[in-house]
Amino acid sequence: MRMLLHFLSVSLGVLTILVLVQAQDQSGFISLDCGLPEHLSYSEVKTGINYISDAKFIDTDTDTSKSIRHTKEMSYIEQQLEYVRSFPNGVKNCYRINVSNGTKYLIRASFYYGNYDNLNDPPIFDLHFGANLWDTVKCSNNVSFFQFIEIIYTPSHDYIQPCLVNTGQGTPFISAIELRPLNDIAYDTKSPKSVLSLVERWELGSGSNSGSYRYKDDVYDRMWFSSIRSDWRRLNTSVNNDDLQQNHYKLPAIVMSTAVTPVNGSAAIQFSWSADDVNNQYYLYTHFGEVEKLAANETRAFNINVNGGLFYAPVIPLYRKAMTIFSNRPLTGATVYQVSLSKTKNSTLPPILNAIEIYKLKDFSQSETQQDDVDSIINIKNVYGVTRNWQGDPCAPVNYVWEGLNCSVDGNNISRITSLDLSSSGLIGQIASSISKLTMLQYLDLSNNGLNGSLPDFLIQLHSLKVLNVRKNKLTGSVPRELIERSKTGSLSLSVDDNPGLCTTKSCGKKSLFVPLIASFSALIIVILFISLGFRIFRRHKAAVTSTNSKQRGSLISKQQAFSYTSIINITDNFKTIIGEGGFGKVYLGTLQNQTQVAVKRLSLSSMQGYKEFQSEAQLLMIVHHRNLVSLVGYCDEDEVKALIYEYMVNGNLHQHLSVENTNILKWNERLIIAVDAAHDIREQETQIKEMMCTVLA
Repeated sequence: MRMLLHFLSVSLGVLTILVLVQAQDQSGFISLDCGLPEHLSYSEVKTGINYISDAKFIDTDTDTSKSIRHTKEMSYIEQQLEYVRSFPNGVKNCYRINVSNGTKYLIRASFYYGNYDNLNDPPIFDLHFGANLWDTVKCSNNVSFFQFIEIIYTPSHDYIQPCLVNTGQGTPFISAIELRPLNDIAYDTKSPKSVLSLVERWELGSGSNSGSYRYKDDVYDRMWFSSIRSDWRRLNTSVNNDDLQQNHYKLPAIVMSTAVTPVNGSAAIQFSWSADDVNNQYYLYTHFGEVEKLAANETRAFNINVNGGLFYAPVIPLYRKAMTIFSNRPLTGATVYQVSLSKTKNSTLPPILNAIEIYKLKDFSQSETQQDDVDSIINIKNVYGVTRNWQGDPCAPVNYVWEGLNCSVDGNNISRITSLDLSSSGLIGQIASSISKLTMLQYLDLSNNGLNGSLPDFLIQLHSLKVLNVRKNKLTGSVPRELIERSKTGSLSLSVDDNPGLCTTKSCGKKSLFVPLIASFSALIIVILFISLGFRIFRRHKAAVTSTNSKQRGSLISKQQAFSYTSIINITDNFKTIIGEGGFGKVYLGTLQNQTQVAVKRLSLSSMQGYKEFQSEAQLLMIVHHRNLVSLVGYCDEDEVKALIYEYMVNGNLHQHLSVENTNILKWNERLIIAVDAAHDIREQETQIKEMMCTVLA
């Protein structure tokens, strides 16, 4: 249920109390300021709660979200409401927040529009919780209003996924997400698939101008708003947390130090709320604590009735002891609920009431995707760097199934992935082994990509697979015999065309594999040698320099040590001198402690080639050693910083020495030597490869 609450002015007396309250432990608190720059964090002035940015908890590209500070600075707005994160792109944008599995949480999402986009048009959008609809957010353009939506929920996984869904009525946004661990006994609905959604929470008796209470007064950081009526009289006492005898709900002493009682001593205390739907179910929590020291001849006892029926009797509050009366079963079947507290026949004093909470029961039983399927599809997303808007639960809600997926519900009412279409998605590398974990997969389309390697045998284990399309890739080797047989019997539609290196006949054998493998290895060696020939030229072209470099290389080969980012900064003098630039990023001149010069190739975050190719180059140079290959000195792999450190070849590259613009251009006889030497090296490598392949295929 939505709550639209007016900011209340805070009196000096309450501020003094807040300052004097001793700080409580924030263990287990998760406090995200949505839109706060990633490098910032702070302790909120009024509450002392520590907030961090939400940037690391969203799977949305920074270009598709924005953080804008509110232009209206208002002193009564808590700091976590001053920024928003909005989601102009994509229908569903989700957070993924790690939690303690099985811990009961109070989870609150806050929204303060404040005309941050200068449109004067508050949006309406849906808020989902994993596979289930949480609520609809309807914002106000009044700068004095903010909205928060709160549930009490016990996650069944070690993460939660709040999602903002664009329903076509404006750009979704959010100001803060807060999680507070609760006592497992409190707020128990006896239903693991149900959650309590806050309708109202009031503390009574402090007066309408006293503001609201939350942490540090409330160790659970519940937000208590004040309420008083003309037919109620205020009662109060002086009580602190040490004086108050608590129950499982750990009610704030400042809330339990005040109460209301009828102005007319013989009258009842009454309050009510309206239901959106007659079928809605509600839980009522009433909190009591005697605030007056009763005389020996005084008694206070009363009954609680809801819509004329007895709810609980008798209630006998004890002095400075918290008591909570709540419904064991949900209240349902009415459009209005009228609650009445009336004194018993023998009571000398009228009833009192300190605080109330009203929750609506929400059904979160929507089928979620089976966890193995979730883990597998997320792994596939990470392996291939899928850029589709894959967020939240893959299969639910039905209207927001991930693009390229189809799902069905099994006999246990659990959603399973049955179809995966990643055609024309720019995939490179081998077919991901995670696909084998999608055991209910019936349709798999990986066509029109850059996939290489063999068609893996694990596809045979997908017994439900009816369609397999891997056309227009770069696959090699033989199609598994079992897949061919299933294709012939009609149980599998198999499409493998336009893979030049892939063989589908039974005659595919060792000889047919030999030629393409030799060609592939030869091509690889040719590329490697021609890239590296320039470095050999320099040894012949300038004997003195060559001698020096040869000695240095001998000392560098096989070191391949790991460098820290700090070391890279020191080696390059804070990336002072750029000596080249390529597809990976820029190359910097560096100097080791022994005064040996090196070239430091740093991977740019905007590199078109990416980390996989960068990693492949490093792994290749670590295992391949050749007289014409430059030596790899070391590497840096620290968080987002990736760099390779090579020996530095002072004479430049081969292209420069073949260019007419070079004053020291190579002569024709030197070029002939290079060509003959390259051919000799290639022939030598081919011979070695043939010998190796003969051994493998024997």
